Amino acid sequence: MRRVPLPPVPRVVACGALALVVSCGWGGPAGDEGRMPGAPTGVTAAAGSATTVHVMWNAVTGGAGVRAYEVYRGTTRVTEVPGSQHMVDVTRLRPSTMYVFTVRARDTDGRAGPPSQEVRARTPAAVAADRSAPSRPGHLEGRAVGSRSVQLSWDASRDDRAVVSYDVCQGGVKIHSVGGGQTATVVTGLRPGTRYVFTVRARDAADNLSPAGAPVRLTTPGTDDGRDTAPTGFRTTTHRADGAYYIDLSWVPPRTDGVVTEYQIRLDGRPATSLVWGGSPPRGRASYSFYAGGDAGVVHRVRIRARLPDGTWGGFSAERTVTTGEGGQGRP
Repeated sequence: MRRVPLPPVPRVVACGALALVVSCGWGGPAGDEGRMPGAPTGVTAAAGSATTVHVMWNAVTGGAGVRAYEVYRGTTRVTEVPGSQHMVDVTRLRPSTMYVFTVRARDTDGRAGPPSQEVRARTPAAVAADRSAPSRPGHLEGRAVGSRSVQLSWDASRDDRAVVSYDVCQGGVKIHSVGGGQTATVVTGLRPGTRYVFTVRARDAADNLSPAGAPVRLTTPGTDDGRDTAPTGFRTTTHRADGAYYIDLSWVPPRTDGVVTEYQIRLDGRPATSLVWGGSPPRGRASYSFYAGGDAGVVHRVRIRARLPDGTWGGFSAERTVTTGEGGQGRP
């Protein structure tokens, strides 16, 4: 996803949720394998509490595909996140301290690109014995500012000391934070014709978190038939092992600005399972096998879809029909 500046409010990107961790193969998007990733742009850093700083950046495009982003505090690498993630909370920091951060991308061949420009953030002073959370943010409002972005604003929260930051959530998942003096932001990289739910929570220096304010529901204009976000090259076969039959799947992930790590499998018109890689997915076509019972000759219909970096589900793959005990390619 690409964030578009809209001064004076900051920019955010969305994050997907995680589910069951499984071990599978991976099919990365085709690209220019001879180019290393470039330096991340749009890097920002803002204190989230007396001991945390929220760092975010724009997705790096081109090259062989980004496998991971490395975040540095000075010259020390403090964390690494998957290529589908464009933000992180750096924790265990000291209060009342200035920090310098940079970000660099590492591609699917393991090559690291150049570091981003440096950004600075100062953590606020620690507050002893503060157990009082801020009040919930009020009157959250939003509007679409295009088919792929929305603008949010809300009333400031109150706290007995001070509000240090606001957490912006999408569908109940934190996607960003802004400074305590800001009450507006822009979310970009969304899908046309898609419904989103946003909430905001306030945080103080002691990491006390307010209740979420009332949600705002927004639908981006336009249409999206899901074709550009559906897995392609979907194949199904079956095999027998230990007296039971298994359905074998393989597919090419949809093209996005980051690595897709979560999928939902539908079997005979119903959700069968969700799967998520617990780390950097390996290269190659994605593949997965699951239990289908002990009887031969049973016909199943299978298709798959991906959770995209904006937190929504993409389009479904083509549906395949497969029969247990028949090892050939599933039929359309």
